[in-house]
Amino acid sequence: MVWMQKWRNNRLFSPFVIELLIIMFVVEFVKGALLLTILPVYMKTTLGASAFIIGWTLAAQYIGDNVLRTPVGWIIDKLGYRTTMLTGVLLTFVSVILIATTSQYIWMIVGCAVLGFGTAPLWPCVITGTTEVAGDEGKATIMSVVYMAWLSGVGLGPVAINFFVGENNYGTGFRLLIGCMTVVVIVALMLPRKNGVVKTDGESRAEKALVSNLAAAPPLLERIKTYLSEVRRSMSVSPLLFPAMFLQTFALGILTPILTLYAKEVLMLTSFQYSMFLIAGGAVTVIFLVPMGKLVDRLGIRPFLIAGFMLSASALLLFTFAKSMMLLYALVAVLGAGYAFIIPSWNALIASAIPPEKRGAVWGFFLTIEGLGMIIGPIVSGKLWDVYGYHAPFLMSGLVLVLLLVLQMFISIPKKGMVR
Repeated sequence: MVWMQKWRNNRLFSPFVIELLIIMFVVEFVKGALLLTILPVYMKTTLGASAFIIGWTLAAQYIGDNVLRTPVGWIIDKLGYRTTMLTGVLLTFVSVILIATTSQYIWMIVGCAVLGFGTAPLWPCVITGTTEVAGDEGKATIMSVVYMAWLSGVGLGPVAINFFVGENNYGTGFRLLIGCMTVVVIVALMLPRKNGVVKTDGESRAEKALVSNLAAAPPLLERIKTYLSEVRRSMSVSPLLFPAMFLQTFALGILTPILTLYAKEVLMLTSFQYSMFLIAGGAVTVIFLVPMGKLVDRLGIRPFLIAGFMLSASALLLFTFAKSMMLLYALVAVLGAGYAFIIPSWNALIASAIPPEKRGAVWGFFLTIEGLGMIIGPIVSGKLWDVYGYHAPFLMSGLVLVLLLVLQMFISIPKKGMVR
C-alpha cells in the first residue's frame, strides 16, 4: 500500500504527464511509420514519383514542423496545452487522411506540410508541460522519460507498420494510422485547458488578475513584441549555448541519411543484420536513459556531458575503420551509451536556462535552433559522402562532438544546473 501511495503522490506520473507521453508516443509512431516506411516506397512503386518529388514531400513535413515551433511556444503560454495540442493533433489527423486518399503529388506535398504544422506543437507542449510538473529537481529524469516515449514511437512505427503493409497492402497500413490518430485526438481532449498544472495560491491570484485586466490589454502585435522582449530580458544564458544547441543536432543530422547507405552499400548488411545494428544502439540508449536521468538530477550535469561526448565522439571517429563485426557492434553500443549520457544531461542544461514564466516561448525558440541542425546536417552529410567518401560524414559528426566537448567547458553550470 505504501508504494501505491508513493505512485499517487509522484507528480512525474500524474494523469497530465501520462496523457502527454501517450500523445508523444503515438504521434511519433504514426510519423515514423508514414515518413520512413510507407511514403518513400508507396510514392515510388504505386504512384511512380521521382526521387526529387519524394524528397520535396518529406522535406515539406520537417520544414513545416520546425518553422512553427517558436510561435507555437508563444501560443502555449497564452492559450494552454489543450487548445494548442488539440489543434495540432487534428491537423495531423487531417494530413494522414489526405495522404491516404490522394494519388496526386501536389496533394501529397500539401499533406506532408500539414503534417509538419500539426506535429509542431508536440515537442514544445510535451517538454513545457512535463518540465513544469517535474520542477527543478526532476528535469533530467522527466526528459529521460520523454525521450523514451519518443524513441519508442520512432523505433516501433517503421518496424510495426511493415506487418500490416506487407508487400503492397497500403490500405490496411493507412487505416491503422488513422485509428492511432483517433486515439490521440481523444487523449488530447483530456488535457487541461490552461497552463499551470501545479499552481500555488499566488499564481492562481495572479492569473485571475490577468484575466480581469484583459479588456485594457494593448493590441495583439504590441503584446507579442512586449512578450518577446520580456523573454529576452528574463533569459540569463551563455551566448555559447546557442551554437552548441545547433551543433548537437547537426552532429545527429549528419548521421541520419547515411547510416542505411553505409550499412547496405559498404558493409553489405542484410535487413536483419541492419536491424540488429539499430537495436544494439537503440536498446542501450533506451535502457540507460532513465537511470542516467536520475543520476544527472542527483550528481549534476557536467560529468555526464563530458562522458557522453567522449564516448559518442570516440565511437564515430573509429566506426568506419573497424574491420570486424564484433567491433562494429561494440562501437554501436558505445554510441548508444554515449547518447544515453548526453540526452538527459543536455536537456537538463537547456531546461535550466529557461525562465519558468516563459517556458513555452523559450522552448519553442530553442527547439527551432535545434531543428535547424536536423535540416542542415543531412544536406552536408550527402555532399561529404559524394565528394570525400563514406568516412567523411562519420568523421565530421565525431569532430563536431569533440568541439561540443570543448565548448560546454565554457558554459557555466552551477551545481543545481542553473546556466549563467
